[in-house]
Amino acid sequence: MADRIYLDWNATAPLRSEARAAMMAALELVGNPSSVHAEGRAARRLVEQARAEVAAATGADARNVVFTSGGTEANSLALAPHLRRDSGLPINRLVVSAVEHASVLAGGLFEPGAIGVVGVNQSGVVEPDRLREQLARGSPALVSVMSSNNETGALQPIAAIAEVVHDAGGLLHVDAVQSFAKNTLYIKELKADLVSVSAHNIGGPKGVGALILGEGLGDLPALLRGGGQEQGRRAGTENVAGIAGFGAASRVAMASMVDDMARVEKLRDRLEDSLRQTRGVIVFSDQVPRLPNTTLFTVPGLNAETAVIGFDLEGISVSSGSACSSGKVQPSHVLEAMGVGPELARGAVRLSLGWSTTEADIDRCLEAWRKLAGALLREYDETQLERF
Repeated sequence: MADRIYLDWNATAPLRSEARAAMMAALELVGNPSSVHAEGRAARRLVEQARAEVAAATGADARNVVFTSGGTEANSLALAPHLRRDSGLPINRLVVSAVEHASVLAGGLFEPGAIGVVGVNQSGVVEPDRLREQLARGSPALVSVMSSNNETGALQPIAAIAEVVHDAGGLLHVDAVQSFAKNTLYIKELKADLVSVSAHNIGGPKGVGALILGEGLGDLPALLRGGGQEQGRRAGTENVAGIAGFGAASRVAMASMVDDMARVEKLRDRLEDSLRQTRGVIVFSDQVPRLPNTTLFTVPGLNAETAVIGFDLEGISVSSGSACSSGKVQPSHVLEAMGVGPELARGAVRLSLGWSTTEADIDRCLEAWRKLAGALLREYDETQLERF
């Protein structure tokens, strides 16, 4: 519906026109990018152009960009035992933060007994000193910490975490799917060894992503084996159209990121100021640096599923958390790790904005919220608000 308002950008972003045009042009090519004839070379040129565009967006060397089917595969590819940096010893222990995406919490190729979890504070942030203490209790580890949380938007102190990890002889993987093109994300500044990104969160197509490798990393075990595609790191004929769209989206998103995110942050702040006019509203992680486009809020007595349906009936698309958990009625593991009780967590609603969000969109969202809040909270015993 043309009059609908989309406020679920952290789940996926609309396809950019430049990405669509790049994909349509790629679909006209017949060649396999591994073929040496003219048609194959034409397809290869598109793949390598996109590789350069993704590399430029992440401050990486193009040869260190490995295309995958998305962020989940990039994470799984990164989480492999026996990785090493330069001539260091192979690493056989994994430590992940408690607020990671499900694809990281699954542990990749590590055995369950080799996986440890580091907690977060009440704002959902990993404290470097806490991580240092955990790493001191075992052999060097591969540590995986997301750059920003997909539910709360909270940013992690990645550079400080990288220093702790490297001082302990380990490697750092960063799931940067949500930060890509919303925040500066250069692998050398992050001091990360591996970084995962995805196309559909920045206006590229669904079903394509990349793992970015840092310098000096040893051999990366392939998840998919067969041909020698992606320098032997990921077998299978490349998704040429998807990769072309990814490259175009990376180029355009980075060119407009500073202006887009400055404008979006002002909209987000106005949205939150108005939401707080409802008695009892809690905005999670609002005391720490966050993505400029993300609001996760709740109010005692609210049921998130009911609220999401209510917004939908008003023509507004929002979320109750990660899109990867859609259809699963369960508490947010992110809020649980932050120490949020189930009564508050069950009402958490996420609003995430993007480059085309307007002042009028925020006005309509707030109008819908006032209507919903009155209906959904009317019967809630207001004396219960005093407990929160």
